[in-house]
Amino acid sequence: MKKTSQKNFPNLRLESSLQEDEIFSSAVGKRGTSLFLGRYTLSQVAAALKKRNFFKDAKKRKLWPLEFDLDSSEYPLQRFQIFHEKKKSENMIVDLKIKEGVFRLKKELTLDFPISECNFLYLEWLTLQNPLLNFSGEKSPLPGQKHPGLGLGKKVVDIFIHLARITNKDGLIAFPAYFHNALLFSRYLYFINPEKTGEVQAIRETFPDVTFKQLAWIVHLDCMRDSEGNKYEWKAEEEVYPLNKNLKRYFESKEYRRIVEESKEHLSYQIDWECFSKKNKGIK
Repeated sequence: MKKTSQKNFPNLRLESSLQEDEIFSSAVGKRGTSLFLGRYTLSQVAAALKKRNFFKDAKKRKLWPLEFDLDSSEYPLQRFQIFHEKKKSENMIVDLKIKEGVFRLKKELTLDFPISECNFLYLEWLTLQNPLLNFSGEKSPLPGQKHPGLGLGKKVVDIFIHLARITNKDGLIAFPAYFHNALLFSRYLYFINPEKTGEVQAIRETFPDVTFKQLAWIVHLDCMRDSEGNKYEWKAEEEVYPLNKNLKRYFESKEYRRIVEESKEHLSYQIDWECFSKKNKGIK
């Protein structure tokens, strides 16, 4: 298993005076599974995070000092983690699975996709949490959460978008495992399939008075029903932040928006509140 780690970033001071593009470009051309994305040392990653005030945010939350860990045993897929003080699962702050790869559309869409092969930065898994905090009766978790989040989602997504841009990718791609992840990502990313966008928007817009957290659990606990009374099951599909001009035109096109709206018109959902009351455990 190829793993690298760095404690408290001893070389950070040497590199932190660089501009961000310099930080992320100085090792380009190197290849090796001990480097993040086969390019960047952990010192360079740390310097870039410092530039984006991640360290400042961590200190505010009393999450200091930090340790990095990079597992490249499944390269090109890598697992990058950040821990508070010691590399223990209970101290984990960031858990990221990421890789570079080619995307090929596997099914036909109602709208022609403009590129046969896309070179994407794949965001396969991302957890952001504060291990010093726990959920109480006043605050319940989202599906899959063990600790409250950091509130840094947009900042972290911006870092990945920047990485995709400077490594000349067509875009950033994510595969949201949970319905609520899809809702959160949809603030920044587009579903490749416009009908999927229509589906997610239809659910959110049908229940404007239901909290985000309740809606997440309603879907997760199989308490959402379609127009025929059948159980709604979340099926993940790809969401993309486009950097390629043709991809941008695709997502911004009138045809894409038209299909989204038509999909919403043909979809109808209802909540089985009896199901939810039986299955939920004080979700607020």
